[in-house]
Amino acid sequence: MRRFPGIGFRGEEPYREAWLVGTGLDVWEVIEMLQDYGSVDRLLEDHEHLSRRPVELAHAYYASYSEEVDEKIGDNRRPISELRELYPFAAFTAADA
Repeated sequence: MRRFPGIGFRGEEPYREAWLVGTGLDVWEVIEMLQDYGSVDRLLEDHEHLSRRPVELAHAYYASYSEEVDEKIGDNRRPISELRELYPFAAFTAADA
């Protein structure tokens, strides 16, 4: 937190999440959006609730801890078929198919 002022941590090890204080978003969520949009400017155009500083802070954190962030992004991008196998008790809607 001293190295990246504005980033906090929530949860217990090994499940702790780096998040951007004041946004409610985890660092991995912002990095995933940034990857999808391709640039900070394009991301900020569509997400007016975000400002440049937290996005750039998330990117700086990602530069140092990319493996941790990439793992969380990968978990989020699992295909529905894999999620059904992992969580057979979960209900999926037609939109998830």
